[in-house]
Amino acid sequence: MTNPTARNHTALPKARILIEALPWLTRFNGKTVVIKFGGNAMVDEELKAAFAQDVVFLRHAGLKPVVVHGGGPQISAQLDRLGIASSFTAGLRVTTPETMDVVRMVLAGQVQRQLVGLLNEHGPFAVGMTGEDAHTMTAVRRHAVVDGEQVDIGLVGEITEVDPGAIQALLDDGRIPVVSSIARGEDGHVYNINADTAAAALASALDAEVLVVLTDVEGLYADWPSSEDVISRLTASELEKLLPDLSSGMVPKMEGCLYAVRHGVGSARIIDGRVPHSMLLEVFTDDGIGTMIVPDARGDGS
Repeated sequence: MTNPTARNHTALPKARILIEALPWLTRFNGKTVVIKFGGNAMVDEELKAAFAQDVVFLRHAGLKPVVVHGGGPQISAQLDRLGIASSFTAGLRVTTPETMDVVRMVLAGQVQRQLVGLLNEHGPFAVGMTGEDAHTMTAVRRHAVVDGEQVDIGLVGEITEVDPGAIQALLDDGRIPVVSSIARGEDGHVYNINADTAAAALASALDAEVLVVLTDVEGLYADWPSSEDVISRLTASELEKLLPDLSSGMVPKMEGCLYAVRHGVGSARIIDGRVPHSMLLEVFTDDGIGTMIVPDARGDGS
């Protein structure tokens, strides 16, 4: 006969994990969390499946998740298949009208549909849309700056306005919006938008409690590359001082986090998307696993 005491002891660690999550479940219940989906988590099949499970878990736990995605690797691969040359200036993809057609096709027709499909394996939750839909995001043409001079890089946009009404209606209906980072300008052009920037703008417009940015690093390093110590917590002013020394790949992510916490978002988290279920570890455990950026205390900066 099985010893019930031994069986109970085996299950105890699971109970402790659930209890550790309790205050965070209470704190975030009913709150909106915007998640920027990218990096390895976007191309690795197991990580994509784990991400979808995490997002659905958040929804069942009483949070209101919104997923924002880009698709750089997939866009590059499709351009290569079609024989369309692709180039970058100051870290931004030069986006000709021909390239923009591919961007729209890949983001809204491939990446978004795959993610919506993974989420909907768990129930009728996810609804795909782009920033074009319902004028959710409006943009103007953005120029790159090279040696102090503005350079035309085509249909790359900068967000000027966000109308979150359509997304909020989906959230109120219990859905999970999955948003592709494309926006339309008042000039009639459709623009390619940096997904980190789009996620930050949406988080602010939705008064989100948390912005989560999935990356391919553990977080923000204290003194990269000489040190691999991850900074666990930063205020907005502390982050602003670090921005000039960050690697080019981290700048748009950290600028997005800075914008978010200075425009009403409770906190922004940079987490390692290469770790399965990293989002749950960050949101629902005491220690977390990434870098958290919080607004300045009153009198401590902006």
